[in-house]
Amino acid sequence: MTAARAKTTRASPDRSAARRRSRARVPKVGFVSLGCPKALVDSERILTQLRAEGYRVAPTYEDADLVVVNTCGFIESAIDESLSAIGEALAANGKVIVTGCLGAKGDIVRKTHPQVLAVTGPHATEAVMRAVHEHLPQPHDPYVSLIPPQGVKLTPAHYAYLKIAEGCNHRCTFCIIPALRGDLVSRPIGEVMQDAENLVKAGVKELLVISQDTSAYGVDVRYRVGFWRGRPLKTRMTELAHALGELGAWVRLHYVYPYPHVDEIVPLMAEGRLLPYLDVPFQHASPRILRLMKRPASAEDNLARIRRWRELCPDITLRSTFIAGFPGETESEFEELLAFLKEAQLDRVGCFAYSAVEGAAANTLPGAVPEAVKQERRARFMLLQEEISARRLRRRVGKTLTVLVDEAGPEGAVARSSADAPEIDGVVRIASDPRLKAGEFAAVRVTRSDAHDLWAEGS
Repeated sequence: MTAARAKTTRASPDRSAARRRSRARVPKVGFVSLGCPKALVDSERILTQLRAEGYRVAPTYEDADLVVVNTCGFIESAIDESLSAIGEALAANGKVIVTGCLGAKGDIVRKTHPQVLAVTGPHATEAVMRAVHEHLPQPHDPYVSLIPPQGVKLTPAHYAYLKIAEGCNHRCTFCIIPALRGDLVSRPIGEVMQDAENLVKAGVKELLVISQDTSAYGVDVRYRVGFWRGRPLKTRMTELAHALGELGAWVRLHYVYPYPHVDEIVPLMAEGRLLPYLDVPFQHASPRILRLMKRPASAEDNLARIRRWRELCPDITLRSTFIAGFPGETESEFEELLAFLKEAQLDRVGCFAYSAVEGAAANTLPGAVPEAVKQERRARFMLLQEEISARRLRRRVGKTLTVLVDEAGPEGAVARSSADAPEIDGVVRIASDPRLKAGEFAAVRVTRSDAHDLWAEGS
């Protein structure tokens, strides 16, 4: 169970009041957070509100008065994991509130687990809190309601996800995110910047900017002008990137669609104001498959854009994801994808065999690819990418890098460079060095590499 233990803050030397507080039973909520970083941010907001209202977060099901499960409902394996987690919580505790993307998929939760107390969809903090209040009344001790300005975080103290928008305006045929999370809703830029500033003041060294389509930030509000530190800022990715670059933290951009205006932020990477890193979900290279997917760009445009980005910032790291075995994909179209990969020379790549997500329009397309063929194509794709990745990482051997240390101990440290997002990319493994501390930056010299990771020693 994912849980964060609340701290009790003593606000007064009044001993009799302290004794009364110690005798009062504080309600405890168990919490399980599943799914992507966007769901994790939803979990952080719910946990922050729970803490603000005086609830404590229990470390086990048995210690909790009730359990909140934030679910994922994107692919079948995620649905199975979510339903299993709900069942486990019900068996161990008996009182469960369900939220998240699975809650938006009709009555699947109620049909599978009719005894749950309540079900809500994603980004539904208020609805979750109403359910908590109904089944576990809010405590009335103001002393335990004190929370840090940055809220409760589930990530390590030195990095945090910064969600700038909800939902998506695209209708990609393999995706059901708009059905789960709705159309694009951009957060006010002043609110986003205040969150970012609070995180950095609390010691966060790396901000990971996330949304479903980061490039589209502000489209829904016509780039409305907001305010931060008393100055006007357009609700637009370019202005947001400039402002985040002023905070002195690493800023890493995820889920950036390859629109032309992305060229405007790459110079900030060359200047060191943003990390030279872009996570761009290309998904495929065949023009016909991209049309079937309803993707907003072509392979030719994408290759031209990649060349332009590397002209503007030669050290840029490019990450992407692709789908092998999309319905109707022929062998020649898959070969187009491999040719694109060879030409693009991307640094970090993930590939998924097409999964028939319930409710996705692509499921009705003709020419379903057999499962064995999908897996074989994915394996060929990843084998080629491993060769590319190994070759690109070898270029870093002998160089000195600035890294952010995630873990440090007597047997060595694990860190990440500007090229490495947490949990999805490789790492830098460093020989034991007493100077290294988790959550701090360090300069290291790279000694060797493989297809995914680097090895280094303190410089």
